[in-house]
Amino acid sequence: MYARAPIPTSEFECLRYEVRDHIAVITINRPERRNALNRRAYDEVECGFRAAAADPEVRCVVITGVDPAFCSGEDVKEMMTGAQHDASVASLTRIRPEPTPAAVAALECDRPVIAAVNGSAVGWGMELSLFADIRIASEQAKFGELFIKRGLISDVGGLWRLPAIVGPAKAAELLFTGDIIDAQEALRIGLVTEVTPHAQLMERAMAMADRIAVNPPLALRYMKEGLRRTAYGDLREIGSWVSGTLGRLFQTEDHREGVASFIEKRPPVFKGR
Repeated sequence: MYARAPIPTSEFECLRYEVRDHIAVITINRPERRNALNRRAYDEVECGFRAAAADPEVRCVVITGVDPAFCSGEDVKEMMTGAQHDASVASLTRIRPEPTPAAVAALECDRPVIAAVNGSAVGWGMELSLFADIRIASEQAKFGELFIKRGLISDVGGLWRLPAIVGPAKAAELLFTGDIIDAQEALRIGLVTEVTPHAQLMERAMAMADRIAVNPPLALRYMKEGLRRTAYGDLREIGSWVSGTLGRLFQTEDHREGVASFIEKRPPVFKGR
């Protein structure tokens, strides 16, 4: 179920979507904003994954970004200020708030998903990489759960997926500090499976996708479902808790200070209220 009326992939403005040889390639295409996500981009991410899951020709999905970034998270000026900020608070403070629709669409996509991380994957960009089953990184990739720096918590990627991928202690370190790590450190801790020269990233990702897509499609979907059932908990339960908690944190002084300090390019001063 879509959060709002679905956007046909032919009408995408912030993403590119194409299918070739049973592989759907979703490319975030806002390079002037380092592929930061505004409301339209979030909706297109949701619709891109829904389209891939509904297409019987698609057997694997590759998600990437137009250089120089994979995804630099939310477009802070658009999403965390003004009318959009108020709309987010209203949505997240309902009695039982829903998980982020784009996150649910990516995680419930029953095709194997590969993230080809070509540059910075920070904030919700790191979340998006965590929604993939396999992550391959360019030497230029960087990862960071920056939410704590904005007075917020991560989405379900950091709280639901990251501990199972890198272990609870390393996940806690990344979430509590908001530190940014490079591709080699991501490889060392098991966040990515491969680091490749930047120019070879898509070639390597598509080769992996080809190796997956030649296998029987129904068995692939059940294999993915089996992994999801055994490796993680209930998506919608943790997602609802995350959304409700974000609704409260969005209204704190510390969140406003985190956003203001980012926009004004100065160190934040948090006060715990």
